Amino acid sequence: MGSDLEFVEFVTDQISDDCGISFKKMFGEYALSANGKIVALICDNQLFIKPTEAGKKHIGEYVEAPPYPGAKNSLLIQGQVEDSEWLSELIRVTERELPIPKEKKKKSRKKKVTSEKR
Repeated sequence: MGSDLEFVEFVTDQISDDCGISFKKMFGEYALSANGKIVALICDNQLFIKPTEAGKKHIGEYVEAPPYPGAKNSLLIQGQVEDSEWLSELIRVTERELPIPKEKKKKSRKKKVTSEKR
């Protein structure tokens, strides 16, 4: 079951503008980015934060679960989604601890060379 756009918009509206939050649909679910770093996934209308030491410390007692079958565990956020200040700070501390994403190499498209026989 995919996530509802309304839930994704609700979650992102809860997060402070200074976090630079954006979202992108991926395989029927959503990835949340903060300042260009993917910090969370929304799958089946549940928020999963990438696990970092700072994030775990901010949460306190946390629940880990995979966002989708075969995925690594993430931090499952349940009741705190409605707490804008708490959620914004979780996004900030998580984003700070994550590495800068590697630049994707542009795919070079090789042109087919046809030889003409005369």
